Amino acid sequence: MESLASQARPAAVLWLAGFLQAARLHRVVFFCASSRALFIRIAQCFLLNGLIFLGSLLTLKSVVIPTLLWILPEQCNQMGGQHLCDHKAAISIYSFLRSGLVEIFYVFWFYPLYVFSFILSTLWYNDIAKHALEVVRSTSLDSTRALNAHNITEAEDQPEGFDRVALGIGEQVYSILLLTIFFAEVSVIGYIPYFGKAMNFLLLSLMYAYYCFEYKWNFFAVSLNKRLEFFESNWAFFAGFGAPCVLPIFFFSPLTSYGLMAILYPLFVLTATGTQAEQVIDELRPAHEGKLQRIPVFFVAKRLT
Repeated sequence: MESLASQARPAAVLWLAGFLQAARLHRVVFFCASSRALFIRIAQCFLLNGLIFLGSLLTLKSVVIPTLLWILPEQCNQMGGQHLCDHKAAISIYSFLRSGLVEIFYVFWFYPLYVFSFILSTLWYNDIAKHALEVVRSTSLDSTRALNAHNITEAEDQPEGFDRVALGIGEQVYSILLLTIFFAEVSVIGYIPYFGKAMNFLLLSLMYAYYCFEYKWNFFAVSLNKRLEFFESNWAFFAGFGAPCVLPIFFFSPLTSYGLMAILYPLFVLTATGTQAEQVIDELRPAHEGKLQRIPVFFVAKRLT
């Protein structure tokens, strides 16, 4: 119990610091003002995922479904003639037709749009991160020196030629497998009674925080071992950073959650790009006294990978 209490303060301090760093959305304005290409990509994300995807969901729920309920009512007293009420099969047929038309709308519009949005948004997120990191490197936010000043981001001696390419590909494949298994692990944990949802929220926050910072770590050639060590040693900071990004999942339906996440995620990628996590954590060391213990967040995923 005493050990748990000693971890509570540093965890709370770092969690709050991470949350506040993620909430610094004014950085998005700075990045968009500094790069026209980045601004265009952000606008495209809002157009596709906000106006088209979420707009389609809103149209379905506020126009299409009410219209179908008016044409094919679900209550006997809403039907035009009393003679229809005498046929119990009429209500069942109306319900079947109504459900079938809605499913057609999903199959031929929402699901293809979801796949299209997912693929295109993934490509755009890479562009957004690339343009943002170019801004960081070319302005007063020059993080190259800051990164070099910390052990986490000290680039290791990289091999040259084919060995370097092979190492890079190997790390990317390993990272994809690691995060895929971790996501499956998080999904299963969510079904555990009582504390499953809380654990699911915490682990999803960590996962999305890792995604947000991974672009930056890749750009500055931080080795996979170093980034995992740093991430697990400061898990509370990253749990706080990922929390605002994950919140929509717990308040909306899956499709609505995806649309909101697709809009919010690039914004948090930008805030992560402008966040000097190492510096923030070091500045808070007097408050948390460096007592936060490392938690092997990816232990199971690493073993399976």
